Amino acid sequence: MLRSFPAGGVAVVLGAGGGIGRALVDRLRTAESVRHVIGLSRSTAPAIDLLDEASMERAAAFAAAEGEIRLVIDATGFLHDDRQQPEKSWRDLDAAALARTFALNAIGPALAMKHVLPRLPRTGKAVFATLSARVGSIGDNRLGGWYGYRASKAALNQLVRTAAVELRRRWPDAVCVSLHPGTVETRLSSPFGKAGLDAQAPDIAAGRLLTVVDGLGPEQSGGFFDHRGDVVPW
Repeated sequence: MLRSFPAGGVAVVLGAGGGIGRALVDRLRTAESVRHVIGLSRSTAPAIDLLDEASMERAAAFAAAEGEIRLVIDATGFLHDDRQQPEKSWRDLDAAALARTFALNAIGPALAMKHVLPRLPRTGKAVFATLSARVGSIGDNRLGGWYGYRASKAALNQLVRTAAVELRRRWPDAVCVSLHPGTVETRLSSPFGKAGLDAQAPDIAAGRLLTVVDGLGPEQSGGFFDHRGDVVPW
């Protein structure tokens, strides 16, 4: 696993307190090419808060001090909590709820890119991957609903694509992508499970995502891929 990366690097997981994040940390600790794994969440030291840019800057500096950052996976994401649920209709749209969803799903990861990407090594493979969602695909939207989640993930994809263009100019070996993990058995997806839905255990999802990451090259930077490695339409 991760044999395509230079040996001795640092791997960072943002959102390590979630189901996929924890599984990614566990998997990365078995990767021979990774010297040190850093899992960051709201409860770690340093802590990260997607609504606090200073916390993202501190986390990036902390990781860079541990060695060459070869892999960063942003496993954060927001769909629902006790304050708000996904919208079923335009009648449910609320300005404050939309702003909060965008702040957590698009702006927070964008600020992570702002502080992480300049700290990637200039040569050799390095990857920044953020967990998006197939429902953020405009071309694949046939069911409607989930306005804020869909739109914020679509915005995240555009931010990734734009960052990849800039990254390529000075970090030609680096990769910046969006990944769709599929349906995973976590707190985020559990209220919306359906009979017959192919839900993966977090450990399986983590392994599939890392396999995809291992196979990425600079020519895939700026892309949107699912957990099988297939391209997801914009």
